[in-house]
Amino acid sequence: MSTRRERAILICPGRGTYNAEQWGYLNRRHQGRSDLLQAFDDYRRQHNQPTLTDLDSHKPFSPALQGRGEHASPLIYACSFLDAQEVLEGELEIVAVTGNSMGWYSTLAAAGALEAKAGLHLVNQMGTLMQQELIGGQLVYPWFDEDWRPDPAARQACLDTMVALRAEHGHELYISIELGGLLVFGGDKAGIDALARALPRRKQFPLRLQNHAAFHTPLQQPVRKRARELLADLPLQRLRIPMVDGRGHIWSPWSTDTGKLWDYTLGHQVTEPYDFTRAVTVALREFAPDRVIITGPGTTLESAVAQCLILANWQDIDSRAAFESRQRSGPLVVSQGRE
Repeated sequence: MSTRRERAILICPGRGTYNAEQWGYLNRRHQGRSDLLQAFDDYRRQHNQPTLTDLDSHKPFSPALQGRGEHASPLIYACSFLDAQEVLEGELEIVAVTGNSMGWYSTLAAAGALEAKAGLHLVNQMGTLMQQELIGGQLVYPWFDEDWRPDPAARQACLDTMVALRAEHGHELYISIELGGLLVFGGDKAGIDALARALPRRKQFPLRLQNHAAFHTPLQQPVRKRARELLADLPLQRLRIPMVDGRGHIWSPWSTDTGKLWDYTLGHQVTEPYDFTRAVTVALREFAPDRVIITGPGTTLESAVAQCLILANWQDIDSRAAFESRQRSGPLVVSQGRE
């Protein structure tokens, strides 16, 4: 008599997850995958860039080095992809993969739509282009209360402030990412500066994200254009596991058109808002997992995922207290980056 395998969705994090605490993650966690790390390092040498091994283990952590797009993105990708391989080779049945922002590129590789080195190439090119252009910036602000309960009035006040700054001063400001109980704004420098002054202070918020451009906004049109030229032959292939993108659209192994997948990845995904909340909600409701696994590095995405569960009223979780109680009784959300 066979035992049913636990079902899980896999979530890949985006930028901002490899920091000083994560320095050495590849060396600590994935020494046994030296063959793949060597291939990644060879790729970086061919492009006259520091190897991931050097960045992760030999060069002391500095936001001015490891925090730059052309280094941070491949480091995060390597950590996330190798974590994903551990899960895929384990006992869980992975029924869908999704990710936040740059985590979409890791999702493509984890789900099999790109081979590992092709995924690194995509991430490396996009991280380099974003850093070279560094158009605008991002700012984060919460709309949940302290117990992670949604506050629609607070959310609307944030949106009204953004719209007013656009209308009155001509600032380019947009929603960049819907991140659970957080709104991530993207905009030009003047707009981000104005928004930072206009939003009420809440602990560390409004929080500017260093070395981040105005991802997922129309300001990235130059990056979009160049990426489509440089990555015209991106070798997308039939995926092995369903994926959920930043619109909540499901890409199936049985029906995905790789041309349309390329167009989304290097089109809409670059210049339009990334709705991580919807991606997680669709993954939960359509694939009914027993667990949610978040790859490393870091654990910063865990709270956003928990807030997505609250918004979906998943298993009657309606607050931070309810989520933490559920975690104590048997973790629903597991962060591989927790060391």
